[in-house]
Amino acid sequence: MSMAGTAANPSPLAQDGAAEALHIESLHKKFGDLHVLKGVSLSARDGDVIAIIGGSGSGKSTLLRCINCLENPTSGVIRVNGEQIRLKADSHGHTIPADRRQIERIRSRLGMVFQSFNLWSHLTLLENVIEVPVHVLGVKRDKAIAEAQTLLDRVGLAEKRDVYPAYLSGGQQQRGAIARALAIQPRVMLFDEPTSALDPELVGEVLKVIGDLAREGRTMVLVTHEMKFAREVATHVVYLYNGLVEEEGPPEEIFGAPKSERLKQFIRSIG
Repeated sequence: MSMAGTAANPSPLAQDGAAEALHIESLHKKFGDLHVLKGVSLSARDGDVIAIIGGSGSGKSTLLRCINCLENPTSGVIRVNGEQIRLKADSHGHTIPADRRQIERIRSRLGMVFQSFNLWSHLTLLENVIEVPVHVLGVKRDKAIAEAQTLLDRVGLAEKRDVYPAYLSGGQQQRGAIARALAIQPRVMLFDEPTSALDPELVGEVLKVIGDLAREGRTMVLVTHEMKFAREVATHVVYLYNGLVEEEGPPEEIFGAPKSERLKQFIRSIG
């Protein structure tokens, strides 16, 4: 992410004609003396499903939080829909957004689904889904409600529209969180371990929704520990180790013929 302000770049096309939805180059993130990301690069074209795997502390969640501007990278480049996020140095030498309006615009292109659902507890499920479209994006309430109803039906929660999160199961809350993320019509969906906080019997219902999105051609970056699921839905798998991309490639290669000894050990440990 360039420290200087730069103009938005046009979205490049891959050789097969698919537009670049997300581009990350040499991304670093430090928390004081702790160097969490040490030069991560990856890209996603329209329709790609990028699965990010790795052990605890490898930098997976930090990477997603940098993409969504919840953390400011120390250095590197991030482009969303061809637009490079601009950062500058503050008086202490820390990176901060150069343009808050740009950050808001970038976030409107990214749908984020967290580990712990993060639904607003004082709002019904329907109100959760329409909150950002109505109050941030300026969508008319009637239109937002109609679209929210369609999304809730899509994730199997149409009958729960007037229920508060406290009265929903964990799986239902996470499916509601997916509907809320989809409500902004994002260019890229980001999933941060979406099943890690769920009881085992509820994992399948959430994975089914994510799998359906993948089959529809939705562009996604998915941090997950569900290896079987990653192998089935991902178009590309990235294995992070100690803040670096240790190995990446198609799922059949990563899981079927890994080259790195660390990746082989990781797959054995979770197998």
